[in-house]
Amino acid sequence: MADVSTAPDLRSMVLGVDREVPLLGGGSTRYVYLDNAASTPALVPVAEALERFMPYYSSVHRGTGFKSRLSTRAYDDAHEVMARFVGADTATNTVVFGKNSTEAINKVSHCLPEDALVVSTCMEHHSNDLPWRDHARVVHVGVTPEGRLDEEDFDRKLARFAGEIELVAVTGASNVTGYIQPVHRLARKAHEAGARILVDCAQLAPHRHIDMLADDHPEHLDFVVLSAHKMYAPYGTGALVGPREYFLRRGPDYSGGGTVKAVTLDHVHWHGMPDRGEAGSPNVPGAVAMAVAASTLMEIGMDRIAAHEARLTAYALNRLKEIPGVVLYGSADPDGVEERVGVIPFNLEGVYHFLLTAILGYEGGIGARSGCFCAHPYVLSLLGLSPAEIEGWRTRFVGGDESGLPGMVRMSFGLYSNEDDVDRMVEMLRRVAAGDYVGRYRKTPGLCMFVPEGYEDRMESYFSL
Repeated sequence: MADVSTAPDLRSMVLGVDREVPLLGGGSTRYVYLDNAASTPALVPVAEALERFMPYYSSVHRGTGFKSRLSTRAYDDAHEVMARFVGADTATNTVVFGKNSTEAINKVSHCLPEDALVVSTCMEHHSNDLPWRDHARVVHVGVTPEGRLDEEDFDRKLARFAGEIELVAVTGASNVTGYIQPVHRLARKAHEAGARILVDCAQLAPHRHIDMLADDHPEHLDFVVLSAHKMYAPYGTGALVGPREYFLRRGPDYSGGGTVKAVTLDHVHWHGMPDRGEAGSPNVPGAVAMAVAASTLMEIGMDRIAAHEARLTAYALNRLKEIPGVVLYGSADPDGVEERVGVIPFNLEGVYHFLLTAILGYEGGIGARSGCFCAHPYVLSLLGLSPAEIEGWRTRFVGGDESGLPGMVRMSFGLYSNEDDVDRMVEMLRRVAAGDYVGRYRKTPGLCMFVPEGYEDRMESYFSL
């Protein structure tokens, strides 16, 4: 059972949790947001901090006016906060702000030596897979039928390529199944094979404490990447934390203002870190927001968040099993929730996953996600598709036939989610399973989405530019 005693005060710290949204059949209802694995809403302390900061916002570094000095201090302090959030030693490591974790991983990939070998896994988000393919030879470690990392295969790959591997890149927690990786154990193995390790913590950061450990610790995490939009600060920022010397191997991935010490027509002298990695005018409000979110999460206590979400995940798994036709992917064991974050993938037999989330949204006021969640190989594996079936889908899809895209539905929790949210989802799933919905839905051209016929969103009464 969810720890509802902690839920009310946590809910009060999140913007918009009790906002009413319109329903297809008329009227409105409290919006239930169960798509936190994609993006989280903003924390109230984050919005309040930005309201205080924005009247003083100015260009950072080298400005001598008061607002510039204040903004510079806030921006520099944000680097320090993010280092503390992941336990990084700032004497040897740097924090680089960018747009998101996708950009952060691409920054690391640009620093790889020529013909580098990267070991990744088949359960990665595309952001922790595709950048490596562009700049390195990639070896993928397999997953078990349940969707967990096949650690025996991991060991085999490390043994086979020991001494050749430049980097091991793994997710801290899956955005599809929620499985938490034993990243420190994997780090020890990577180091023993002569490699560094990068952990994509975009999905892990809002749910669990992250500790890079000391640089000389055998289980040290060499690189950590984070996305603010998954940490209750959706203001367009991500952070990369890693060894300063690694990024000084070559010039920046983007060159221009802020990256240089001196320029002549014949010579360029680059700045050190983090300036070299933060080309152009930085997103100072985004960095401030991310730092405030990280500080707030630390004040709440990651152990408290983890305990609350574990109880809620167990409650949800038990409730979902009550519904005929629900198929759960990954682990359906409510006793193993400590090994996962609050992410549950499922399907409802006889109802296409894109259609199901449309009905949930239009008729239940519930925000969930469907598809492959930017992790196509992993989802196709979890669905049990054969190589021939996968190739058939790929051929049809790239040829323009978007019908029948494989996938599933995902509900994902935040620190503010509660039993009522789960119960609303279960109630709607029961209705859909019984055919008790009013809309006639059609697929939109060119998009894997469904909309009810004759319905028109009146967004201008809620927000418009």
